[in-house]
Amino acid sequence: MLTDLSSEEGGELLRRWRLILGPAAEETLGSGFGSGSGAEDAAAASAGQARPLLADRDRQRDALLEHLYGREHAQRVFESTGARRAGQTSSGLSVPRWLAGVRALFPQSTAETLQRQALERYGMRELLVDPRVLRQAPADLDTVRLLIQFRALLSDQAMGEARRLIRTVVAALDERLARRARNSILGPRLRQEHGGARMLANLDWATTLRRNLKHYQPELGVVIPERLWFWRRQRRQLSWDLILLVDQSGSMLSSVIHSAVLAAVFHGLRVLRTRLVLFDTRVVDVSERIGDPVEVLLGVQLGGGTDIAAAMDYARGKVETPRRTLIVLISDFYEGGNPAALVELTARLHQSGVALLGLAALDERGTPDYDRPFAARLAAAGMEIGAMTPDRLADWVGEAMARRG
Repeated sequence: MLTDLSSEEGGELLRRWRLILGPAAEETLGSGFGSGSGAEDAAAASAGQARPLLADRDRQRDALLEHLYGREHAQRVFESTGARRAGQTSSGLSVPRWLAGVRALFPQSTAETLQRQALERYGMRELLVDPRVLRQAPADLDTVRLLIQFRALLSDQAMGEARRLIRTVVAALDERLARRARNSILGPRLRQEHGGARMLANLDWATTLRRNLKHYQPELGVVIPERLWFWRRQRRQLSWDLILLVDQSGSMLSSVIHSAVLAAVFHGLRVLRTRLVLFDTRVVDVSERIGDPVEVLLGVQLGGGTDIAAAMDYARGKVETPRRTLIVLISDFYEGGNPAALVELTARLHQSGVALLGLAALDERGTPDYDRPFAARLAAAGMEIGAMTPDRLADWVGEAMARRG
């Protein structure tokens, strides 16, 4: 069924196509009714005039889109005709104004897509080299990923803002991951003993409520406790060696971010001696920087290849007490090195008593994308394989340690 372009529905259709196609489509699409209120359209029609396709707010959106996508159109015209068309190039907006406009006029998800394409597809390097732009950037994982990918473009001033922003995101991740990691690694509470540290995680709710019932306040409908009871934690006394092998090939950047934060958390636990190793086709031990995830992330060298066997062989050389060693491999398992050698090495480590965990994905928002057949071969050789969120990894490490005692 054809849509009447002079109707309100037709006007909305024309408006959307005009925003999609850009200023070059203005003449082709023409002007139509239905882009404003019914009264306005009726008045325009009676006067023999057509309302413009875009209202003021849409014109602002159009200018922002043209600033980004108009350059590609102009380049195509130049390549096909050898001449540039006037009026079809960038509007001359400054980057801070463009960025502020995008955030004000588009939904958040659309604004993030526009920013990402500005950098990755159109090379708007000003988004990174201008400290004012970075001060306005959202403190989230998407921004951190972009900063790591394009950090070579950062000026000295912009690098200072980038560090501040990355530290903000890292601190938020650390706060969310640290408590669960400590609970999982340090062991359960001893239910028969009180006198533990006065912290919410140790609070014995049942005992506290039961022994404070006499302090019930009927007019308020609440119990106001005069004393709190806390469980005492049982801490494992024997130390473990934890070796985190993290694939830093281009597709694993989200995993690297989470791993750097978790490694710092693990490093702060007395029962773990943690080593952090990044690899692609090379192997880089960054354990000396493990306490500062920001410096680890700014040193990441994203590569295209993957040699898991080389990383596993490096870890094998660091094993001192096999039955007290846990190797965690974080990768998509697309082996670019020697698959047969990796399977054989995995089997030898397993037979020696080393606990082996293979994590297929560490991005809490993404679905696992990994080489399942090869992961199955590693599992057959003695490596536990899982695909889980960062929170769950801490539990998994704790469970693996608990099985060994």
